[in-house]
Amino acid sequence: MPKDDAETAALKNELNELIAKCKEEAKKQADCKLEDKCGDLGAVPKCQLSTKKMLKGHINKVNSVHYSGDSRYCVSGSLDGKLIVWDTWTGNKVQVIPLRSSWVMSVAYSTSGNFVACGGMDNMCTIYDVNNRDASGNAKIVRELAGYEGFLSSCRFLDDRHILTGSGDMKLCVWDLESGKKTTEIEAAHAGDVVSLSLSPDGNQFVTGSVDRTCKLWDVRDCKQKQTFFGHSSDVNCVSFHPSGYAFATGSEDKTARLFDIRSDQQIGHYEPPNKTSGFTSCALSLSGRLLLCGSDDNNIHVWDTLKIQHNGTLGGHENRVTSICMAPNGMALVSSSWDQFVRVWV
Repeated sequence: MPKDDAETAALKNELNELIAKCKEEAKKQADCKLEDKCGDLGAVPKCQLSTKKMLKGHINKVNSVHYSGDSRYCVSGSLDGKLIVWDTWTGNKVQVIPLRSSWVMSVAYSTSGNFVACGGMDNMCTIYDVNNRDASGNAKIVRELAGYEGFLSSCRFLDDRHILTGSGDMKLCVWDLESGKKTTEIEAAHAGDVVSLSLSPDGNQFVTGSVDRTCKLWDVRDCKQKQTFFGHSSDVNCVSFHPSGYAFATGSEDKTARLFDIRSDQQIGHYEPPNKTSGFTSCALSLSGRLLLCGSDDNNIHVWDTLKIQHNGTLGGHENRVTSICMAPNGMALVSSSWDQFVRVWV
């Protein structure tokens, strides 16, 4: 074996030993199991969400959907090269925004409802002002944020002036939208593609998931890494902060969803679908945090009771892979997107 390969193999073994040691130390601190402590709790009623609106308009796979802060409007991005802003109460299209690149992978709606963002295989994050139109009558492009060496996998507005992005070049960036420049750039934030991110309820922290099978907690104010969480055995496709701000949920290609507690620095919940053959693409938590919902490549959305670690039901209706789900900020509805070209509103 060449010297460099031998050295790399030795370093990998050392790293794996350290990870195993961290897991062992975490186990020592776990004096009980969540399901045991919550065993005397009453079971939650079976999830009865049904499709209230079927949003039809895209003519290709829909890859991402995200709610505005008012819990009424949402934006969806599709491989048909369009962003559509929807009124989820009426089911009507509010705006159709043509994109310069059809390879959109992630969309974001600002809490204020003034801006939407998207990006994907064009290695760029594009910001649109939904309240202003250009000469063609379409939403005006505010910024095109370039500088990635990989695809844009995820983006979320911190406020109307700043956006946080994760990308396939393992970077995390915070951008100032007025200047169009990075205020923070974290190189090698993960040891693989950054796939997803989620902001804490107070906006001071965020968590990221990666193909390196780990999740990391960061502080928005200094963009320093605070904690690393191990457990998944394959790509972490989605992360979602718990409404309390003290935990977060994940979904993975390893066909499991998990709940990690920040204060105890470890996993406290492990969730599997009944068929145990479903990889998860997206996840969301109910407003109380009692229900965990995960979009799956088996065309369904699976629901669990987070405290009793029990499968609570399945939301069926999509005819292809569920790519993205998003809970309304007020907790009253859920939107989902799919490769079947439709967006569904569940109430």
